Amino acid sequence: MKESIEKYIDIINMPHHVSKNHPHMSKYERAAQFAPFAALSGYEDIIKEEGRLTDNRVEINEEAKFILDRKMQILMNAIDKRPFISITYFVPDEKKAGGEYVTIDENIKKIDVLKQIMVTEKDTIIPVNEIVDMQGEIFKNLELDC
Repeated sequence: MKESIEKYIDIINMPHHVSKNHPHMSKYERAAQFAPFAALSGYEDIIKEEGRLTDNRVEINEEAKFILDRKMQILMNAIDKRPFISITYFVPDEKKAGGEYVTIDENIKKIDVLKQIMVTEKDTIIPVNEIVDMQGEIFKNLELDC
């Protein structure tokens, strides 16, 4: 070990070099030079996507279907008034099984019976078969004969 120190004895006590051309690097910048590169690009995105939770579609019972049908009839009869309602419906996930339940509060401007869709004033398209609940002032006098 003594031999290795003797080789550098002439420079050991010299002042630290400061470049005139390049600004001093922070510790963070120096450490970044040695950070590992992403050998598997996109891997983190895949892991994040797999970890994302989705809801399962729930089948509604016959009584709930009956109530939704009655509400749909009321809505169709009053569509020219563009009623304001709250709708909860299922939105299937585009990337994996399942999806999420979404509730929106909007005025309804159109119900297309052939396409089985409902269109809001903000042009949100809602598949009728994905609706699980509708609430609003328009349904307050709904009488159910169950």
